[in-house]
Amino acid sequence: MSRLNNNNNDNPPSQRDIVLVPYPFSDLHQAKYRPAIVISNDTYNKKFKDFVAIPLTSNPNAREYTVPVTSKEMAAGNLSVASVAKVDKIFNLEQKMIVRTYGQLRQDAFDKIKAELIKLIN
Repeated sequence: MSRLNNNNNDNPPSQRDIVLVPYPFSDLHQAKYRPAIVISNDTYNKKFKDFVAIPLTSNPNAREYTVPVTSKEMAAGNLSVASVAKVDKIFNLEQKMIVRTYGQLRQDAFDKIKAELIKLIN
């Protein structure tokens, strides 16, 4: 499920894709490669050069605004390590920054992340 990246939108990510990207730290001076879930919809992803995502971490410390994500929640592909979606760490990034695609979340797993996001902004 690797993807070839370029500067145009010939191969935009799809909502629910899990992709590997450089994730910026809060101070914006450094970044770390980590998987992220594409949350922007497919129409947005085709129209713009960037996308909106939520990072995943393998640090299992339970805290508010996180949702567990494992290979069981994948509709396609797999994750080698059980992870947690950090719903309160939303970011956007240019599509050309995607290093690879791991697969795609099942719709019911994505719905749990959306519900957590709604809880965050309500």
